[in-house]
Amino acid sequence: MSRVEVDEKIRRFTVMCRKTGLRLTPQRIEIYKHLVKTDEHPSAEILYEKVKKTFPNISFDTVNRTLLTLNEIGAAFIVEGSGDVRRFDGSMEKHQHFKCVKCKRIIDFHHKPFDIIKLPASIGKKFKILKKVVYVEGICDLCK
Repeated sequence: MSRVEVDEKIRRFTVMCRKTGLRLTPQRIEIYKHLVKTDEHPSAEILYEKVKKTFPNISFDTVNRTLLTLNEIGAAFIVEGSGDVRRFDGSMEKHQHFKCVKCKRIIDFHHKPFDIIKLPASIGKKFKILKKVVYVEGICDLCK
């Protein structure tokens, strides 16, 4: 991701924080910046190690709580998974995830028909659907 793209995402993040009443701190910006710069879907621990280089006194709890807050306001989301450590994604564009069961790598892909999955009418009548997620597991090209 280019510097211009990262700067644009941070600008939009700043606007989102103001709209939601979330205080914008240098630590939050740094956490968000590292999250959107990567396509590796990092855990809180991985981001903590990166952010600690800039803010040596930051706690793991601060990083973890910030990531959960980013999820709550829609600036990031938790990659749904199968019981491993929680992973985060800063890409809010429509996409799906493939997770390798061997190396645990998570790979973004986009298959447009998955954006408009139709649910059974009985589900739509009974529940209010907030989000539909497609998550695929298998063995990646590097592990195959």
